[in-house]
Amino acid sequence: MLCPFCGHTESKVVNSRQSQKGDSIRRRRECLKCGHRFTTFEVVEKLPVMVIKRDGRREVFDRQKVLNGITRACEKRPVSMEEVERIVQFVEKALYNSMEREISSLRIGEMVLKKLREVDEVAYVRFASVYRQFRDVSEFSHEVRVLTQSEPAPTES
Repeated sequence: MLCPFCGHTESKVVNSRQSQKGDSIRRRRECLKCGHRFTTFEVVEKLPVMVIKRDGRREVFDRQKVLNGITRACEKRPVSMEEVERIVQFVEKALYNSMEREISSLRIGEMVLKKLREVDEVAYVRFASVYRQFRDVSEFSHEVRVLTQSEPAPTES
């Protein structure tokens, strides 16, 4: 690591701490030539994941777009922002763990739908209506029928 003060290439680590999120390490270093101290951060390098849109365009995965879509679907629903964030983290982690450099937007949408269905059925239908591009009420009611038919029967206590 080059010293920002004198350019010397050798330094020693005086202190290391993990960031609060746990996604980086902060290191205090001391230059072995001039003695000045400086801070460096070590982070995992993430290769960009390209999303293949319906029309064939490609763009870099943007977690904010997924967050915005889920947030809109969950508006005025009893779904906490922590739960929304967990869904986004699940999707993001699945993408990066898949080791695929390109993924279709359809697969991302299906991952979101799977998680939303577990959390809130109304949010699920809202997201599905935009994601699956419902054109009329019959498509909307079909999705609701599928949702209610595949639910497990309530158990008596």
